[in-house]
Amino acid sequence: MAKQHWRPGNMLYPVPAVMVSCGRKNERPNIITVAWAGTVCSDPAMLSISVRPERYSYDIIRETGEFVVNLVTKDLVFATDYCGVKSGRDVDKYKEMGLTPLGSQKVSAPGIAESPVNIECKVVRELALGSHTMFVGEVVNVTVEDKYLNESGKFELNSTGLVSYSHGEYFLLGEKLGKFGYSVQRKKK
Repeated sequence: MAKQHWRPGNMLYPVPAVMVSCGRKNERPNIITVAWAGTVCSDPAMLSISVRPERYSYDIIRETGEFVVNLVTKDLVFATDYCGVKSGRDVDKYKEMGLTPLGSQKVSAPGIAESPVNIECKVVRELALGSHTMFVGEVVNVTVEDKYLNESGKFELNSTGLVSYSHGEYFLLGEKLGKFGYSVQRKKK
């Protein structure tokens, strides 16, 4: 098997494509697309986003200490890309993409109503790590769209049409291959 050695780089793909909304009092809210996002801890629930200091949202998140992570579906891919290449300094991304600010319960930043899941976060740690600063946010509230709840009230996250990002491209998540623990599950007789 032939392999090549490349210079160090982030090859941990795919990653979730998310839109992060933020806002300051008396200013229009903004949306930034983030691919460097992930789970940090389950108790207390925490996640991270990494943002370049030159991005418009960077100062907003630093000053307010809060943000909302909005999961991306197939229907939101165009808006997600737009919000990643246009600056909130120049355009109102909610207006330009026909997105609806969604009032949050525990933070002042709005979510995005068209997203199936909105994860409200308060910054608990900030780490400057070179090209990006990682904001670790404690999850203080989660909003889930009713249409993705089954008859018993279970959230069917995988039926939302979630999108991932891999090496500059967006992909629809697809076929279920197993579930946690299936490799050691007892076979039915």
